[in-house]
Amino acid sequence: MNQAVAADTAWMLAAFAAVSLMVAGLALFYGGMVSVRNTLNMAMMIFGALAVVGVLWIVVGYSAAFGNSLGGLGLLGDPFEYFGSSGLLAAPAGALPPAVVSAFQLLFAAITVALIAGAVADRMKFGSWLVFAGLWAVLVYFPVAHWVFAFDSKDGSVTGGWIANKLKAIDFAGGTAVHINAGIAGLALVLVLGNRQIFPNAPRPHSLPLTMLGAGMLFFGWFGFNGGSALSAGNSASVAVLNTLAASCAGICAWLAVEKVREGRATSLGAGSGLIAALVGITPACGAVSPLGALVVGAVCGAVCCLTVSLKYRLKLDDSLDVVGIHLVGGILGTLLIGLLGDPAAPNAVAGLFYGGGLNQLWRQAVAVLAVLAYSFVVTWIIAKIMHMVRGIRIDRDSESEGLDVAVHGETAYVLDTFATATAPAQAADAVAAAESLTAAAESATRN
Repeated sequence: MNQAVAADTAWMLAAFAAVSLMVAGLALFYGGMVSVRNTLNMAMMIFGALAVVGVLWIVVGYSAAFGNSLGGLGLLGDPFEYFGSSGLLAAPAGALPPAVVSAFQLLFAAITVALIAGAVADRMKFGSWLVFAGLWAVLVYFPVAHWVFAFDSKDGSVTGGWIANKLKAIDFAGGTAVHINAGIAGLALVLVLGNRQIFPNAPRPHSLPLTMLGAGMLFFGWFGFNGGSALSAGNSASVAVLNTLAASCAGICAWLAVEKVREGRATSLGAGSGLIAALVGITPACGAVSPLGALVVGAVCGAVCCLTVSLKYRLKLDDSLDVVGIHLVGGILGTLLIGLLGDPAAPNAVAGLFYGGGLNQLWRQAVAVLAVLAYSFVVTWIIAKIMHMVRGIRIDRDSESEGLDVAVHGETAYVLDTFATATAPAQAADAVAAAESLTAAAESATRN
């Protein structure tokens, strides 16, 4: 392995490690926003998605996403080309080890599915969620990942996805395949599942410090998410990281400004939400815009997503943790803004409307958005509807009222002080009885 490939491999392993932390970050981010009775269930949905999707990725996912396109159509990779992840143990000369690329992309698949969980928090059967996660990964994510992330080989021996190679839309790290895909799927699943019993009077987040900690962990992991998508330790990764940071700062400022104007205060939940909205928006654009363009992307996403999340009450649509308002809307904005702000000096080297490129890139971005929206919504709705008819996907009313932590998992997230106080007398009595028994035994031994 030459030095350049070794450096690229080291960077990809570091990026993989950063992205892996996003699993726990998402569990904390979502877990802090739900009620105390459902926080463990939220974490279990995240880790459950990782487990199910991870197994499927090893067996067939990598091949379906990155295998040679069936029939050269750009719709799906050959699921048997790398079946069982065969052929990933050796690295071609002068190329990244395919094993690290597969591991990196496995996390993309798992996190995309996990994002959907936020839309249906507090009311979905855990077993049904795991089945849904597997079906959705196979029928929706793997094909769309092939469309967006699989590129034709230079020698023409391998055909990739139609969005990346024929349409030539730009999506550096997953605005379409990850965020639009998850956001519109969340909308379809909510329509089938229905609103929570208490909607629109949703419970307040039970732990905003947990949510802020989760947002910080996601922020850290996102540098690996975007920077690692360059697949090399070079200028592209560096620009992606800088643009990701710039957009994040602008997104927080924009969300808090809108919040202050509308509600008279700037909140910690708003800061965390503005950060995530900006990160979503810059994900597809981090290799296509300048740092000033990244500020615009972050600010637009922060402001617009802040205005959008409240629409669920007008529409009577219970998107529990604003997956639609942040990931769908932010993903659409970030993808389309490439067509306006694309800077030919950036690594993707595309010119948007404001840089003299006319509408050429904008229409390509729009077609990519519409294609993912349509495919993901229709297939997700069909999956959810069939599951609803066959096995049911919604928890019963009593369990929903009690909270899923106890009803489904038999656990509570916290041992409350009142519980500890209530059990203290019993524990003290046991200790006294044990001490008396030891004393009696000692006296008996002395007498003997």
